Amino acid sequence: MVYSDELVLATHNQGKVREIIPYLGAFFPRITCAADHDIADIAETEKTFQGNAQLKAEHVAKKTNRIALADDSGFCVRALNGFPGVYSARWAQSDIGERDFSLAMNKVYDKVKESDDHACYFISVLALAFPDDRETMFFEGRVGGYISWPPKGDKGFGYDPIFRPDGYDMTFAEMEPEDKQKISHRTQALNGLIAYLNNG
Repeated sequence: MVYSDELVLATHNQGKVREIIPYLGAFFPRITCAADHDIADIAETEKTFQGNAQLKAEHVAKKTNRIALADDSGFCVRALNGFPGVYSARWAQSDIGERDFSLAMNKVYDKVKESDDHACYFISVLALAFPDDRETMFFEGRVGGYISWPPKGDKGFGYDPIFRPDGYDMTFAEMEPEDKQKISHRTQALNGLIAYLNNG
C-alpha cells in the first residue's frame, strides 16, 4: 500500500536512509533526506528523545511540504539516572571537537564501575510529521541489557561494544548486523510505524 509519494528523513546520514528504505519503501516510493533538500542539520535543543525527534521532523515537513520522519536515540544507564540519554553523542565529544565513542564508553564505565547496578538500555523514538494540520505521531522502541566491560566487538558503532542485550552472551558489536537488527531499538520503533501505516 502506497501511503504517500515521498518521505523525507530528517537526517544527513545516507547510511540511515539505506537502512530505512527496506522497511518503508512499500509505503513511500521515494525516500529522500534533509541533505537532498539543502536543509541544514537542526540543533537538538530539547531534553527528551520525543522532543528532539518532533523538533527535527516538524522542521523538515514544514520546509519541504512533505511527510517527514526523524529519529532520536540514545544509550541510557539506570545507575546514572538515565544518562547519557539524549546527550549520548555529546558524551563522545573530544576536547578538539571530534566524536570519540571510546572516550564516551570509558566515561560511562568510570561512573558505574563501583556500582552493583549495570543495567542499561538503548531507546529510539521516531516522529512522523505532516505538512498539513495532522498531529505528529510517535513510535518508540527499546532494548534492555547491561554494561559489559571491557568493550568487545567491531561490528557495531557508538556504545555497542559495551552493551550486552538481555538473553545474549555477546555485545551488540559482536553480533552480525542482521542479528542485531532483529532486536534493535530502531527496528522495534520502525515496526510500530509500519503497523500505523498499514492501518492508515
